[in-house]
Amino acid sequence: MAASALLGEKVRPAQWAGLGLGFAGVVLVVAGKVAGAVPAGALSGMLVPAIVALLGITAGTLYQKRFCPSFDLRTGTVIQYLPTLVATAALAAATESMAVQWTGEFVFALGWLVLVLSLGAVSLLNLLIRRGGAVHVASLFYLTPPMTALVAWILFGETLTGWALAGMAVAAAGVWLARR
Repeated sequence: MAASALLGEKVRPAQWAGLGLGFAGVVLVVAGKVAGAVPAGALSGMLVPAIVALLGITAGTLYQKRFCPSFDLRTGTVIQYLPTLVATAALAAATESMAVQWTGEFVFALGWLVLVLSLGAVSLLNLLIRRGGAVHVASLFYLTPPMTALVAWILFGETLTGWALAGMAVAAAGVWLARR
């Protein structure tokens, strides 16, 4: 919604429809899991951090696209991660024993989080922001829940309901429409 006002990007009706479809697809994918796994009162407590995170990544994407679209990825990554490291280390030192049990599973999970999600995904996001419109970048976020459900099905044997499969198709159609 802010891409037009802040970046001067024209959002076409088809893109709005694609964003709406993508959102509907995400709702279909996650509704079954949320309904079956989360007590009714806990849902609102879970939504607040998710909404804050969504608003934060949206604001960051718009800010970056507007004011620093072509920064050096290595320097930008260090600048983004250093304050987070300090805050996380301080919180961990205050609440944890700081003892680490180095197991194979832990090393794999840590490597995945650092290399694939932190460095890989954030670098890819920065490149997408640099090269594409805000709507194109934002629409890709609708693929995260369907892909997570698919990976959970493959790796952990999680159940994929008919609603989730339909949601995957709807989300993919929405992203296709928004990026056309």
